[in-house]
Amino acid sequence: MKHLKKSITAGLATVGLAVSMGVASSAAANEFISIGTGGVTGVYYPAGGAICRLVNANRSEHGIRCGVESTGGSVFNINTIRDGELDFGIVQSDVQYNAINGIVQFEDDAYEDLRAVFALHPEPFTVVARNDAGVSHFDELEGMRVNVGNPGSGQRATLTQLLEYQGKDFGIYSQASDLVASQMSAALCDNQVDAIIYVVGHPSGAIEEATTACESRLIDVTGDAVDGLLSEFPYYARATVPGGMYRGNDEDVSTFGVAATFVASADTPDDVVYEVTKAVFENLESFRELHPALQVLERESMVTEGLSAPLHPGAERYFREAGLM
Repeated sequence: MKHLKKSITAGLATVGLAVSMGVASSAAANEFISIGTGGVTGVYYPAGGAICRLVNANRSEHGIRCGVESTGGSVFNINTIRDGELDFGIVQSDVQYNAINGIVQFEDDAYEDLRAVFALHPEPFTVVARNDAGVSHFDELEGMRVNVGNPGSGQRATLTQLLEYQGKDFGIYSQASDLVASQMSAALCDNQVDAIIYVVGHPSGAIEEATTACESRLIDVTGDAVDGLLSEFPYYARATVPGGMYRGNDEDVSTFGVAATFVASADTPDDVVYEVTKAVFENLESFRELHPALQVLERESMVTEGLSAPLHPGAERYFREAGLM
């Protein structure tokens, strides 16, 4: 891989010594791995940082050093893994499905070497509108200024699919902005847009900012198009953002959503994937505490939910050893 790097400081004598001492891990010594995430105000970035923290805690045992990168999101992460510039990435389950099947943003360009590692937290399709926009439902946004998400982001991909199911596109909005996640809340509160869309785990720093810095509300996303998506695509599920989580939003909000998933390439070494998976699953209690959105994670569901790409052999090896498969 282009990005996975091995230290050249360990000579043959060192290798021989390690073997003679019976080092258990077969992961190559002093390898650097990178995890592509999302905007710094979302959940992907701290989730990636949490994974790296657990991996790096045992670096002396397996020789792997982990770094996290803020990126443009799900589609960007998959394309950059394919290009060999990232080793792992956090992506929406629908984008994973699209990539392995060569549809939507990956039409006629399936990424057959994409591999699933494990599932993470649920991610509701979240729409926040200014109170003075006077809307309470997603379908009322037509003719308004909406931030549809930056190219390469998961929210833009999900919104595109939802609108296509309604026979519509971004042209229904008077303005379709493509701001990145870290810019959305300020744009909403500066009255540059009427609504922002974010597929994100909750609680989210970006949504908290949007509902604290100005008068805004989360709105429902329901109806025939959502029902159709749920019946046709296995990676979608109904979702609720609990009332009281954000200022000025006392009632539950009904929507749908996906799952965040952790993926790699078939070229990512089995031993590396094994060690990363082991680091997370054997320290799951600590992992849950590293971000509120991760507190709902359960080992059994992390092995299956939202994973449409083939399971990476390194992850499968750990799951079988742990009795999860």
